[in-house]
Amino acid sequence: MTTAINASHLMFLLTGVLWTAVLSGIAFCGGGALGLLVALGRTAPLKWLRIATAIYVNIVQGTPLLVVLFLVYFGLPTLGLEISPLVAAGLSLTIYVSAYLGEIWRGCLESVPKAQWEAAECLALSRSQRLFKVILPQAIRIATPPTVGFSVQIIKNTSLASAVGFIELTRAGQLINNSIFEPFLIYLAVAFLYFCLCFPVSAFSRRLEQRGSRIRGRGTTAPEAA
Repeated sequence: MTTAINASHLMFLLTGVLWTAVLSGIAFCGGGALGLLVALGRTAPLKWLRIATAIYVNIVQGTPLLVVLFLVYFGLPTLGLEISPLVAAGLSLTIYVSAYLGEIWRGCLESVPKAQWEAAECLALSRSQRLFKVILPQAIRIATPPTVGFSVQIIKNTSLASAVGFIELTRAGQLINNSIFEPFLIYLAVAFLYFCLCFPVSAFSRRLEQRGSRIRGRGTTAPEAA
């Protein structure tokens, strides 16, 4: 039995890093697309649509991600749908991400001043034109920092995919530890690799927030009286 970390173990961990990045990308893209629909539904003029999307958000946010993962991975096969661990993890994270990004983006849409809606309405634009040509471009600038910041949570939550056997970074560390029984060194390496994934994203998010604060500060500074 091997009792020391070697190059093959490190390569296996790096493969786990790759699959963590892939799963994070799937979750962000899928959850972002669905989250945009949630945000639009939460701000729609139709009351029943606002209620329906609010119920969806409350259910998802009130359910642990691990439970959602088990429901998808073990529940769908009972309906005759056999899915792989990657598909189950990607679908579960997409559902999870959509609820949170949807709420983040809803807040950003609602933070755009009402005067912008009124000005666009004065130009005889339809609601969709007002939304996509006037409101969304402004909301995107507001939403970028919190969206980038939330992507750190997506990366870290991919570790739950190990519960259904998907070999991402955490699962790779578990498998290596089962063979060499060096938990401290293995999980220290896993923690370091997660840090390498998350820290640049966190730093980028803080930079975006600082730049946004400077821009808003310049925009709100009133000119001195003559």
